[in-house]
Amino acid sequence: MPHDFSPVGFLGFDTFGTVVDWRNGVAREAEPFLKRHRMAVDPLDFADQWRALYEPSMEKVRSGERNWVKLDILHRENLEKVLENNGVDLDSIVDAELRDLNTAWHRLDPWPDAIEGLTRLKRKFPIGPLSNGNISAMLALARFGGLPWDVIVGAEISESYKPQSETYLKTAEAVGFPPQQVALVAAHNSDLAAARAVGFRTVFVRRPYEHGPLQQTDVRAEDNWDLCVETLTQAADALGC
Repeated sequence: MPHDFSPVGFLGFDTFGTVVDWRNGVAREAEPFLKRHRMAVDPLDFADQWRALYEPSMEKVRSGERNWVKLDILHRENLEKVLENNGVDLDSIVDAELRDLNTAWHRLDPWPDAIEGLTRLKRKFPIGPLSNGNISAMLALARFGGLPWDVIVGAEISESYKPQSETYLKTAEAVGFPPQQVALVAAHNSDLAAARAVGFRTVFVRRPYEHGPLQQTDVRAEDNWDLCVETLTQAADALGC
């Protein structure tokens, strides 16, 4: 049984991987570009290469090696690196194409259970993304996928990237609740651990295919999170929504 969630005033959701399927979405958006430029790269492999630069690029901001920049900027820099790593001459591609491909991260399909689960959870709790994505990206993603957020919070309002404590704490402050009255819903154990460390409640949603059929990370709950579920609809069931 889940811990008592009656004091919780806000549910924050990790988004990439927890709510939306980034891998298949990015691959779908990249495929026409790869064909047009005759790149002999599988679209799913391209998505994996791009995503592999996600954490290292944010770590440079976390460590103070560079000033805060939005995730859209990091994604664009990482896109250019992936293209160069695959032998592409960036000067041969018009900037409009790169801009459009970079917004692949704004056009990702929700997991099949996400819309129903979020809609039901919203009946009882205010909900919003607590994501490393910037606000404009989260807005576009919500419009694309029909995500029924009440508010968008997370990295941009704190100018920090998870799992830095400021990202969670400034989110709680922004929505008007102490950390003990906020819960993070996420498919990533490290995210939940950082949230718990500042006082958040924790909900683990298993997404065993986020990284494809051979995924080896986050395939199970690695701690006694307050609630562990297979889907967001199961979370709604458990929380009486």
